Amino acid sequence: MIDLRPVGYVIGLLVAILGATMLLPMLADLIEARAQWHVFFQSAVITMLTGGLIAICCSNGVKQGLSIQQTFLLTSSVWVALPLFGAIPFMMGATELSFTDAFFEAMSGLTTTGSTVLSGLDSLPRGILLWRGILQWLGGIGIIVVAMVFLPELRVGGMQIFRSEAFETMGKILPRAAEIASRISVIYVALTLACMLCYLILGMGFFDALVHALTTLSTGGFSNYDASFGTFAGPMEYVASVFMILAALPFVRYVQLINGNTTAIWRDAQIRTFLATILVLVLIMWFELQRIFPHHWEQSFREALFNITSIISGTGYASVDYMTWGPLLITMFFFIGLIGGCAGSTACSVKIFRYQLLFASVRAQLQRIRSPHGVFTPRYDGRVIPADVLSSVMSFFVFFVVTLGMVSWALALTGLDFTTAVSGAATALGNIGPGLGDTIGPAGNFGPLDDSAIWILSVAMLIGRLELMAVYVILTVQFWRT
Repeated sequence: MIDLRPVGYVIGLLVAILGATMLLPMLADLIEARAQWHVFFQSAVITMLTGGLIAICCSNGVKQGLSIQQTFLLTSSVWVALPLFGAIPFMMGATELSFTDAFFEAMSGLTTTGSTVLSGLDSLPRGILLWRGILQWLGGIGIIVVAMVFLPELRVGGMQIFRSEAFETMGKILPRAAEIASRISVIYVALTLACMLCYLILGMGFFDALVHALTTLSTGGFSNYDASFGTFAGPMEYVASVFMILAALPFVRYVQLINGNTTAIWRDAQIRTFLATILVLVLIMWFELQRIFPHHWEQSFREALFNITSIISGTGYASVDYMTWGPLLITMFFFIGLIGGCAGSTACSVKIFRYQLLFASVRAQLQRIRSPHGVFTPRYDGRVIPADVLSSVMSFFVFFVVTLGMVSWALALTGLDFTTAVSGAATALGNIGPGLGDTIGPAGNFGPLDDSAIWILSVAMLIGRLELMAVYVILTVQFWRT
């Protein structure tokens, strides 16, 4: 039988830490002289006490390492427990959301999806707006640690190819997670402060700069306004694009850069492919926008750069309603969201490296067909791709497509039209943010959907954020028999 105490201990500590962060939006409401401050105080007390009690009750089972089964359970359980408690302020606060909508909002925040059920953001208390930003910021750093420690150890989705790439402490999982988190945190905080400073220099208010820096570096996309980033159209779109790209690069490369390896970033084939993909897509969209809106070359380029970067990184900001740009560009946005950023970043969706591995395998297979007696080995970044990595990546693609179809079908059963169902499934599974169509498109939100659709999307966000297999494996009978 699986010992759940080590899992419960870690979850309890993380829940308590989440409760402590609720004091920050409480201060924001106090400064703004809003009567809502007590909501975050009560939420913080409930969350910290519950998390602390769970940790104390499970402390007698603490040990240095976790078994594979415990690691799978911890990885999935954390991303269920934290949204449960993160939803409390949405239910008790000015938004007065139902449990279903509050859980969706919290899950969207912590998975850095960026989809929202809220409208009238412009008039909400600052505490709620800051809490949304904090959820995404915490989710961003959390997923970096998961991607660099847990998924490679669990051999999920081909992530084992990055195992011990920059960190050689391959012993126990928990100590290694703490070491990586401490190094990454410094870089993550520094980039967030730099982004905030740039926003301030360009004229954004302090509070808006703070929240948007939190949601930019986490590639989350929650904004303080219903118009999303369209409120700040202009030079700030260039700044946001730069930091969204930086957040979508592997953070391990920043660690190597600080350690003196100045060529680590550019020598990474994943980064080169990601940047080249953005460049090609921006040029295609820019030329098409020039055809639709002639004589606005700078605006067309800026909007193409910003919105493509936002969608491919999974941030989900929107500066315009691109549903008015015609079917060609709308279709482009759908597929761009399924590309994703780099592994080991805050970005989401399929990830660039998996496409590289897939194409390398296809290329080798075509060479074998052309020259049956030749020996052709798929390679990635100059290295031979192990068979287990290729098998893991192929399994990921199969499960991704099947899951996308199942979620789309389930959403269609709730009464949604084809565009809303398919794009909703894609944006939830890929943790992208806005969908397509009039309801959940860049000019809308997920508020009009019924509870059944909201729960389907919440589950899809969890599955997509944890790279599918980490969730599916705990649903098997064999997992619990081990």
